[in-house]
Amino acid sequence: MKAMPLKPLLALALSAPLLWLAWLIVVDVQSPGAGLGPDAGETLVHYLGEWSIRCLLFAFAISPFRHWTGMSVWIRSRRMVGLFAFAYVCLHILSYVAWYLGFQLSALLEDLVERPYITMGMLAFVCLLPMAVTSTHAWRRRLRHNWQRLHRLIYLALAAGLIHLWWLTRDGFAELVIYTLCFGVLCADRFWRRRQTMAAQATNA
Repeated sequence: MKAMPLKPLLALALSAPLLWLAWLIVVDVQSPGAGLGPDAGETLVHYLGEWSIRCLLFAFAISPFRHWTGMSVWIRSRRMVGLFAFAYVCLHILSYVAWYLGFQLSALLEDLVERPYITMGMLAFVCLLPMAVTSTHAWRRRLRHNWQRLHRLIYLALAAGLIHLWWLTRDGFAELVIYTLCFGVLCADRFWRRRQTMAAQATNA
């Protein structure tokens, strides 16, 4: 029997947290507090936030995975992984706006001004939005070299997202340290490979 292609496997894996969340919501509807706990809204917002940063880090790791494994199939999955990450971010923001703010724009603007961690979270979203919009092949052809420049916003988006989590977290910093270390390692890998490419170009010039 043929092995299942990587892309469907990744789609299934990235959908699993949402399926689990849907199950918890069903359980909570039938028996309040049994699925999402005593504070369902807070659990929902934090759960989606955690998976947002995990998926963003995974999307950021796609290019290094291609180099480390020598498998170009990773690159063919990059857009899908990135869009999953953006979807998690959108759901995270939507749950926050719904549960904490009651969809009040004035309350959102007030939080943006008065709560720095909200400002950083929205900065991450603003960086991700043009990347999601221009993720298609048509936009890549249209923007040409500017497409790569635009998609370097992922560095700022991830940095802002991590700062958002650091400022928001009051205890249990172990996962945050792991996320930050992963981001640092991935940045170092990209920087090292760019240096190698520039050195090779200088040698061949």
